[in-house]
Amino acid sequence: MAEPAADVERMEFQLTLRRRGISDQAVLRAMDEVPREHFVATEYSESAYADQALPIACGQTISQPYVVAYMTEQLEVRPQHRVLEIGTGSGYQAAVLSRIAREVVSIERYRTLADAARDRLKTLGYANVTVIAGDGFAGAPDRAPFDRIMVTAAAEQVPEVLAAQLADGGKMVLPLGVRKGPQYIVKLTRLPNGELEREELIAVRFVPLLPGQAKEL
Repeated sequence: MAEPAADVERMEFQLTLRRRGISDQAVLRAMDEVPREHFVATEYSESAYADQALPIACGQTISQPYVVAYMTEQLEVRPQHRVLEIGTGSGYQAAVLSRIAREVVSIERYRTLADAARDRLKTLGYANVTVIAGDGFAGAPDRAPFDRIMVTAAAEQVPEVLAAQLADGGKMVLPLGVRKGPQYIVKLTRLPNGELEREELIAVRFVPLLPGQAKEL
């Protein structure tokens, strides 16, 4: 008896991640558990598990699965960690993080996206995610420090306000680079002396990280 197309698609999804080097079992399990089709626009549902970025509302995107898995793996999230995410989007990355971390706080500058993501995450049962409509550059100082911080939009330089919200030994993963120039995933680790150790990883393409909360949408 032939396997349902959806099951084959999910198997290929996992195989693609493994072939591209994702090996952290907690990350692979989280990617398998989160139903990506609920986080993409209806017209793109048939492409939900394709390894590509897809458009969502407000001119934003949902990152390709490999980049989601790669950034999550590089963040080295553990079950006891509190994670701050900047750029909720549809809520997919927050959902993946929530399967590994103790708590996820996610900030989105577009209220439309924040409200939709909050409802979606609640409906799907991701109770350890808090979505806030606000300025991602400001972070969540009232909830800091965070063990891990992930930024899902490209900044031109390290946002110092966010870096200040990292706990000792904490890690931040974010894309850095100018809007029309090269961008790279960068991992920052707060050392015991308070300095940030920097490691440049893979080349990527992200929407820009913008200051403030959007006045509309």
